[in-house]
This record gives sequence, C-alpha cells and structure tokens, in this order.
Amino acid sequence: MRVIAGQYKSRPLKTVKSQSTRPTTDKNKENLFNMIGPYFDGGVVLDLFAGSGALGIEAISRGMDELYAVDKAYKAFAVVKENIASLGIENAHVLKMDYRKALEKFKEERQIFDLVLLDPPYGLKINQDIIETLAKQGNLAANATIVVEDLKEERLNFALPFECIKERDFGITVMQIVKYRGEEHA
Repeated sequence: MRVIAGQYKSRPLKTVKSQSTRPTTDKNKENLFNMIGPYFDGGVVLDLFAGSGALGIEAISRGMDELYAVDKAYKAFAVVKENIASLGIENAHVLKMDYRKALEKFKEERQIFDLVLLDPPYGLKINQDIIETLAKQGNLAANATIVVEDLKEERLNFALPFECIKERDFGITVMQIVKYRGEEHA
C-alpha cells in the first residue's frame, strides 16, 4: 500500500495484520479521491475507523491541514502512528478509542471537520447515527464532505441537511459521497 498523490506521493504505508481490519486498496483509494476532488485547499479531516490511516494520510498528502485518526484496536493505532511518523506528518492526532468516545470528545472540544471518512467494520449499521450525531453536535463545517463505505445492502438514504452527491458500487460495497448543507436546512 502507498500514498497515491500529493505531497507524500508513492511513499509506502504499512498495513494492519488483522482479520478485523480490511485496508482500502490503492485502486479504491484513487477512485474515492477522484470522486471527492483530487486536491484540497486546507481543512480538517476525521478518519473515524482509521485502520492503517491510509485514507486520512492520503487526504493530508492532498492538501488537508489537520488529521484526526481514530481506531480502538491497538494494532491499528500503532500502525497509524508508525505511518504518520515515517512520513514526518506533524499535524495529526491519533486516538486509540472507541468511536462513541471519540464523538463525545469532539463534542466537548467543539472540533469542526471539513471531511469525514467512514469505513467501519461491515454489518454494524452505525454510519447514519454517526453522521447525524456529528451534525447535531455541531462538528461538521458547512458543506462538509462525508465519505461512507459499506456493504451495498447498508446503502444509506439521505435527506436535508444531507445530500448524496455521488455514489458508486465496488463489488459488494458501495461508496457514497455526501455533502452536509449546514444548519439552514436542518
């Protein structure tokens, strides 16, 4: 696995050796960033189920200012820290905690995200709740982009203030790109 584009292009990334973590392939990562816009002009990214940290690191490489990478598994946490250190990324916060505790922490700290990456273990049916919680808590910037990857049968339906702007099937999975349209539509 490697960084596809940007500042850290072609740099290798370690992966988590675990049955419960499935790394996003380089091809799917490239497809994802082509769907949301190849480069960013700053902002804060949340990679809530970080695994190896590859998606959040890719976002940093492509111009995001700051990364919050969260994973509750120690192996994943250690690999994310190692990948970030090997690239010399200084604007990253790696948190070893359950996603619910992370959401509570972000609420307390009033942290705002411009890009949210959601690729939890399949079958948990938690993406809708996470998205709604982030909005309710005020953790989403106006026009924040949310990327949801899950099984096709877990495809989400959105209503304002959320708008699904792109959707693509990849084998058994679906990737949905969602825009948060801010409080004026709530």
